[in-house]
Amino acid sequence: MQIRTPLTVITGPLGSGKTTLLRHILDTYSKKIAILMNEFGEIAIDAKIIAGKNVEMADLGGGCVCCSLLGEFEAAVNEIIDTVDPDIIVVETTGVAEPDALVFDIQESLTTVRLDGVVTVIDADAMIKYPSVGHTSRIQIKAADTILLNKVDLVSESELKAIEEKLRSFNEVASIIRTSRGKVDPDLLFGIGRERVQPQPHHVHQPEFESFSTTSTATFNRQRFEEFADSLGADVYRAKGFIRFPEGIYLFNFVAGRWDMEPFEQEATQLVFIGKLVSERKEEIIARLKLCEQ
Repeated sequence: MQIRTPLTVITGPLGSGKTTLLRHILDTYSKKIAILMNEFGEIAIDAKIIAGKNVEMADLGGGCVCCSLLGEFEAAVNEIIDTVDPDIIVVETTGVAEPDALVFDIQESLTTVRLDGVVTVIDADAMIKYPSVGHTSRIQIKAADTILLNKVDLVSESELKAIEEKLRSFNEVASIIRTSRGKVDPDLLFGIGRERVQPQPHHVHQPEFESFSTTSTATFNRQRFEEFADSLGADVYRAKGFIRFPEGIYLFNFVAGRWDMEPFEQEATQLVFIGKLVSERKEEIIARLKLCEQ
């Protein structure tokens, strides 16, 4: 009898820390992992962050894995098993994906894998700043076997308890694990052995966000860029990418008004901006970014 490869789905809202979690898993877990990534945006920033860590990559491109890419997803999974034979497959969905259709497809159509579990990453800080839980985020929470409550260092204990009560109102059975920067024992995420059966979903995917991207060969003034990052309005919910300063290239991460940077080996400036109606501000944002050039 064929042994099915365990597959774990990592989902969660934009900027919740899914790629940071993957980086931590790759740094601390010894088993052979193959990763499928489905990003929101024209430039595959997250794939560039993960690449080069002795891990097999298959980037599904800028669509929605819960809808239009299901056929491509199945082909990618089967190809990875045939060519790589990993111990575990991890699928990181885009932050706007509704994972119920993906879970149903895995359970019904993929004979080479077994769904080990669904891990939903939730941004505690964003839950306080934006307490209204949208349609897609609700589905992501309900689908979870494990909820990773991330960025707990940014909120108080009383706020954490209130967040956990809200999460419990959507999902009574998932375990909730508190973490900061995705630092969690990978053994808590794998080997779940999901037994729940996902009914066939009947939904029309309605993306809440849109995005645009920009690239540049210029070198940027760090102080001016930091002022630019501070000034991004509420309609920019998420921004990520690489930015070149005189001292080198940095990975830039912006979520819900909070941002950070870290040195990163990359060739040029590439940035993606995500938000509601953010394309209406594209020209203005790019013009202000250009003012940050040296």
